[in-house]
Order: sequence, then C-alpha cells, then structure tokens
Amino acid sequence: MIQKVRKAVIPVAGLGTRMLPATKAMPKELLPIFDRPIIEHVVKEAISGGITEIIFVTRSGKEAIENHFDANYELEHRLEKKGKEIILGTVKNIIPEEITVTSIRQNDALGLGHAILCAKHLLCGEPFAVLLPDVLVLDQVSRDINHSFASLLKAWDATGVGQIMVERVAAPAVEDYGIVDLDGCLATPFSSFKIKRLVEKPSPSEAPSDLAILGRYILPSIVLDFLERTKMGVGGEIQLTDGLDALSQTGDLNAFLTDASTFDCGNKQGFLGANLAVGMRDADTRQYLISLFKNDLGFNLPLSSLQ
Repeated sequence: MIQKVRKAVIPVAGLGTRMLPATKAMPKELLPIFDRPIIEHVVKEAISGGITEIIFVTRSGKEAIENHFDANYELEHRLEKKGKEIILGTVKNIIPEEITVTSIRQNDALGLGHAILCAKHLLCGEPFAVLLPDVLVLDQVSRDINHSFASLLKAWDATGVGQIMVERVAAPAVEDYGIVDLDGCLATPFSSFKIKRLVEKPSPSEAPSDLAILGRYILPSIVLDFLERTKMGVGGEIQLTDGLDALSQTGDLNAFLTDASTFDCGNKQGFLGANLAVGMRDADTRQYLISLFKNDLGFNLPLSSLQ
C-alpha cells in the first residue's frame, strides 16, 4: 500500500542575497506577493494539497517567519474591537488548527540537501514533500487554486514513485536550471514520466530536454539515505540534485510537467512579475494597473497584453 504524504519540508535558512538590500533585515520569505508574504502563499499551497505537517528548516535571524504564523493576540483584539472583521480574517488562524508546524535549525549553510537532512528525525521514515519558498507556482484561473501541487501529490498516490515538478523553458535558459532527461519521451502536462538522469545547468547544445526542475518535490524516504552518502559538491554544499540523481538510477523518480506560470521570487524580476501576476487577479487592482500603464508610466505598452 502506498503511504500518503503528510509532511512537507520548507527550507527557509537562505540569506536572500539576490534580493539585497531589501533582505538585509527582513527574511526574503516575508517579502509580500500582493497582499501576503511569499511564505504564506507556499504554505497554503502545501495545505491545499493535503499536507498536515509543515517543517521549516530555519536559522538564526528567521524567527519572524515563525511569528507570522503564530497568533498575535494584541493585534487581533484591536482589529476586533474596531470592527475590522475582514482584515482580522486575513491575520487570524492563518494555519488551520489541525495543521502542525515545526521548526528545526540548520546551523551551517551547507546546501539544500543538508537542509533536508536536518529534518530527517522529524520525517520518521515517511515520504515527504519539499517546497522551495522563493518559487511561486500560479495555476491558470480556470483551475482550482494550487492545482499543480495537488496533482503532484496524486501522481505519488497513483505510483508510489518520487515526483519532481518540471516546466518547459526556452532553449537558451536551460543553462540556468537543473534539467531532466526523459530518454526522448515526449512529456504532456499533468502526467508523470520516468527520469533517466538529471543534468545540472547544461549548455543549450548538451541539454537532454527543455524541462527544468522548479522547486516542488514528492520524495520517498530512501532519498535521505542517498543524501547522507552524498559528498559535498559545488560551494562545499550537499546538493539535493546529487541525491535525486542517485534516486533516479533506481528507477524510482519521475518528472511531472506543469503548465502553470512560475516565478522565481528570489530575484528582483521574478518578484516583480509575481506581484503583477497575482495583482491582476484582483479586479480592482487589475483596473488600477491597466490605468497605470495606460496613463501614467508612458511605456506605450499595448493594452491587449494587460486585458
């Protein structure tokens, strides 16, 4: 019987150097995408898929992330007293009571693979999800919210095989990503395909496909054994990709293609794009943005691109 995935590891120990100076005193995970922090979008994505335990891998200086998900009784009391029920609803019980939140420290910046190993004792031999907090996955409006991650979990339920969410990228961009090799198989959205190997940042001429890893994983517990045997790689870090490549050699790792819009909110362009994309889904903000581009900014953009 295939074991359900209940736990999600969200590594939040990064320094956020690509977003300096904004992240000098604020964790990058708390930078807002429209009306809420990046990390809240990601946590809600996990919960909507059926995750019941969130494990933050954090470090010193990131306490504000935990505080965001905790109750603020003084703030809630003041909002309730002033009758601001709508605003109160956005800050109270951000995480449902039945969801468990745990934090564990990563004492040294030794890479994503090491961050996941820090949570090993909390995973208890169960399969688990990994969600990178600086990646926003924005599904089409016509689909359910967080459709891609929920579908990723269903692919695990159907196969019991590890799943890596991937997206298509332009050929010149493959050298910026980890790329999956499907041995010539033609991938279609929301289907799962066997991975032959993983290639980290190949040149366009050597890339085995245009399918890039985007920061959503469902993994069997055995991947932790591979990570423990993984030697330190680039930058003196334990790379998750190395552990996944070892897992792929067992035949227990699939790629799952999404057609969602994705944004790397760990860089300035991706962060701005995510804010615009989410803002355009709010009717009032959409009209404001259209007016702004049309009348005030002088960009001479075709409105058809905004409407």
